Amino acid sequence: MAEKGEGFYPYQAQIDAYGKGGFRFAAMSHRGSLLCLPTGMHKWAATVPAEITLDSLAPVFAAADQLDVLLIGLGHDIVGLDPAIRAALRDRNIVVEAVATGGAVRTYNILLGESRAVGAALIAVESAR
Repeated sequence: MAEKGEGFYPYQAQIDAYGKGGFRFAAMSHRGSLLCLPTGMHKWAATVPAEITLDSLAPVFAAADQLDVLLIGLGHDIVGLDPAIRAALRDRNIVVEAVATGGAVRTYNILLGESRAVGAALIAVESAR
């Protein structure tokens, strides 16, 4: 997790656009995957669903007391999420929804707009669908 430097924005923000390998939010552009948490917007190393692990989600677990829902954007392909990840999130009372990145972005924006305790772990994609 990046802190106060490249790859870190200290506020949670709606996502204005995604695709071309990154995201636009808060009048800025970020290339690569992204964690959207109450602690801010953080660069994320995961590039494919297989790289979503308990370790890669450590910032999510660190912010668990501030989250009710975590949306995981899996890129374009829907794959099963590791049951250990689901169980660990459930143990922290976090509902997880793993969908394509586009659906995760749209749902994240809606829930954030409703001031819900939502986070997102989003794998960057080249083309928006």
